[in-house]
Amino acid sequence: MVILKTTREIAKMRNAGRISQRALQEAGRAVQPGVSTYEIDCIVRDYIEKQGATPSFLGYGGFPASACISVNNVVIHGIPSKNHILKNGDIVSIDVGAKFEGYHGDNAWTFPCGDISKDAQALLDATREALFEGIKNAVAGARIGDIGHAVQQYAEARSYSVVRDFVGHGVGAKLHEDPSVPNYGIPHRGVRLLPGMTIAIEPMITQGTHKVKVLDDGWTTVTADGMLAAHFEHTVAITSDGTVILTSAD
Repeated sequence: MVILKTTREIAKMRNAGRISQRALQEAGRAVQPGVSTYEIDCIVRDYIEKQGATPSFLGYGGFPASACISVNNVVIHGIPSKNHILKNGDIVSIDVGAKFEGYHGDNAWTFPCGDISKDAQALLDATREALFEGIKNAVAGARIGDIGHAVQQYAEARSYSVVRDFVGHGVGAKLHEDPSVPNYGIPHRGVRLLPGMTIAIEPMITQGTHKVKVLDDGWTTVTADGMLAAHFEHTVAITSDGTVILTSAD
């Protein structure tokens, strides 16, 4: 069931989104060669808790950390570790959520670590722009398929693949709500977008195959062919006055 939010609830989500975005920015600044993914996770948790909020991911379904930190061929759900030391040339996807006053904000970004290859930078650029293509189509009266089609068309036109096994989702008092928001689709199909809907749009784009596999830890999800993946995400609200990005620091 899709839960429509009131103006007051969207304002609360805006506050949660602002915290999660600023925590993500702090994490991004820490992405440097020689830094462990555990250190970055500590930065995320410390920032969120200092704002009086709670890390959305910590303990969620048994997840052991405050941020998902996914490096290179890890698509999503990478578990931070003291033993995983970032090196020059890595690309680092960081997914952060914060719960504040009963509502969640959820966002992700892929950061370069030091000097990355032109191919890696092109993947980051394309995935980021695919996110904003999706957001452009997240308007009242459109349908879920319009969002996914926009993401898919942008990525595949540049010879990238769109992960199918994991998708975006509704966000609100629960971290994951209806509807599902795939990054692929058919225009004018699917759930109609209505004012009051709040959704996370999160393209997961790969250099090679769209197929992924989950490792034995039950979380870490990697590309099936070992090629690079990128992940960008914003939580947005559909309103009668247009689309509002809730996970913005401004």
